[in-house]
Amino acid sequence: MISMDFTKLIDDMTLGEKLAQMTQLLGNYYVSDDYGKLMGLSYGFDVSEKMAWNIGSILGLTGAAKLKHVQDEYLKRSRHKIPLMFMQDVVHGFRTIFPSPLGLACTWDTGLIEEVASISAKEAAVSGIHVTFSPMVDLVRDPRWGRVIESTGEDPYLNCLYAKAFVKGYQGNSIRDKFKIAACVKHFAGYGACEAGREYNTTEISQYSLKEYYLPAYRAAVDAGCKMVMTAFNSLNGIPCTGNKKLLNNTLRDKWGFDGVIISDCTAIYELVPHGFAENSAEACAKAINAGIDIEMVSTTYYENGKANIESSKITMKQIDEAVLRILRLKEELGLFKNPYKDADEAKEKEILLCKKHREAARRAAARSLVLLKNSGNILPISKKQKNVALIGPYAESKELLDIWKCEGREDEVVSISEGLGQKLDFLTARGCGIREGTNEEMQHALEVAEKSDLIILALGEHPDMSAEAGSRGYLTLPRVQRQLASRIFETGKPVVIVLINGRPLELGEIAKKADAILEAWFPGTEGGNAIADILVGDIYPSGRLTMSFPFTIGQVPVYYNALPTGRPKGDDNNPERFVSRYRDIPNAPLYPFGYGLTYADFSYGKISLSSEIITPDSSITVKVNIKNTGGKSGTETVQMYIRDIAGSMSRPVLELKGFERITLKPGEEAPVQFKITEEMLKFNTLEDGFAAEAGRFKVYIGKNSKDLQSAEFELKA
Repeated sequence: MISMDFTKLIDDMTLGEKLAQMTQLLGNYYVSDDYGKLMGLSYGFDVSEKMAWNIGSILGLTGAAKLKHVQDEYLKRSRHKIPLMFMQDVVHGFRTIFPSPLGLACTWDTGLIEEVASISAKEAAVSGIHVTFSPMVDLVRDPRWGRVIESTGEDPYLNCLYAKAFVKGYQGNSIRDKFKIAACVKHFAGYGACEAGREYNTTEISQYSLKEYYLPAYRAAVDAGCKMVMTAFNSLNGIPCTGNKKLLNNTLRDKWGFDGVIISDCTAIYELVPHGFAENSAEACAKAINAGIDIEMVSTTYYENGKANIESSKITMKQIDEAVLRILRLKEELGLFKNPYKDADEAKEKEILLCKKHREAARRAAARSLVLLKNSGNILPISKKQKNVALIGPYAESKELLDIWKCEGREDEVVSISEGLGQKLDFLTARGCGIREGTNEEMQHALEVAEKSDLIILALGEHPDMSAEAGSRGYLTLPRVQRQLASRIFETGKPVVIVLINGRPLELGEIAKKADAILEAWFPGTEGGNAIADILVGDIYPSGRLTMSFPFTIGQVPVYYNALPTGRPKGDDNNPERFVSRYRDIPNAPLYPFGYGLTYADFSYGKISLSSEIITPDSSITVKVNIKNTGGKSGTETVQMYIRDIAGSMSRPVLELKGFERITLKPGEEAPVQFKITEEMLKFNTLEDGFAAEAGRFKVYIGKNSKDLQSAEFELKA
């Protein structure tokens, strides 16, 4: 709730003070050993004392005592006593680190996502943070792009649910409330479609695809009340998002009604020059302000060029005043004018950060994020009485279970796989090799340990710096030295359980064929080792489901479940016909499809029943299926509902996820699962720039993933 009238304050501010409010600098400009002296600017932009003590926000500085000191020093020097905002990339935890977002998404549990965001907000808030640059809701289809680790996957429906859950968790009912922070959704828009999966690359997305697949999750975050939007680095159909008036003004502001703050990504306004969209920094400044960006992150294009642009009528004072007003309103909404520290509290910081309750939540979230990809002969779970177990691999004892967005997470506080498993089993350990390289001695030692064992757990994966921002990869295999280690271990003929630590779907090749079991663990966070151990020995049964397809090989990329149909579909995987849409040397289907994941139980699906085969704009259909646990262990099944529009005014996807239910059943237990289909669920972005459902036939599919499905038909009548 906004209670202050900022008209007089803005009128009293000089242009320089206004432009400074529209600038965000890195926190290291403000701290030295005594927090007082300005440090130099490493990016080569000039920052004067006058500018630095008038800026609106700081990035990357944390710690209650430190931030309170900087706020005090700032307010002493500030003519108008406008408090600073402190912002940080609190992506999946602050000090207590949860699984990477792609892993969290595999829980298919929006309540858990909200809890993770709430805990992250609490830890960040007591350490002085006001705004997090999260959630990242870019829809992704290309695992070569390192930032798929920050996304929630390839499906717009799920991404929308997760966007809302993250925003709700961070912000609660009000960002002024205790332990709540403002959420900034990113990267607007379409950054996940960067060509060839190469970081900072351009994107080409049709208007239909943009509206149907890429924009919905941003819209969901805006509708959920997120207070800030960050623009994307990429050009969208030839126009950089940072200077895209149609995207920011027409779509975000006018059509969606967003009245919050828009911030650029790091130095992105200055980068309009190398984009070829602006001839110089002065033009970049004008184009970004005309596009509606309120805050420039890290670079100083606004501050240096704003005055000249006003004098030349390239921008107006009204635009500047409107941007400053939005920034001041956000500060007021956070309660900073009454309490510039907000929740920063040194005592609470010591009490809350990485507390027992938060560790328990991190362990639970990590366990639910793990996806069992293979389990031949039910080799898992491992009996706690199992003798002669070997734990081998670069991740056997490593604590590098945090991705690079670890915020204030510390590796020395991480539970390794060895530490977690050591509480449940006796085993021998060998490294075998490092992530990228190894020695003959390490390999030989691993083989000696393997020969003494009856069961081998092989912990492999990517280094944290191989994923996330600037982590694009041209090959999706594990590093060569790890593949060599795996081959030698397979040659022993012993049963092998693979545990994968990584930030993206990988090309698994020989590993997928020869391993007896594969457990995808992502970068599981602070409690990762305990969660992995819980799953391996069956203290917790796996329930994760993929939200991004695993390619059979990189030649399929991008590969995703909700593609448009072709006029010459291959149909059955074994179809020998040449003149259909197919590869000559690899299958069309991914290795592991969207929605896939095993558990230790077995489930059977009864026949689908529909309450009616006709639906109208004023009615709905209930879809029902009975699920039975036919195995010997309890388990959680994620029952998924997909719909296909058989024919319409334009080609529609072969499948679209429209609902899911998680159901936990004991051995022999059976229960019904129901879904409700309404006309609203059948709507799409039509050729006439509308959003409507078209009368005709539809198929509804129910199953355990996007491949293993049964179907029934119904008709929408106008």
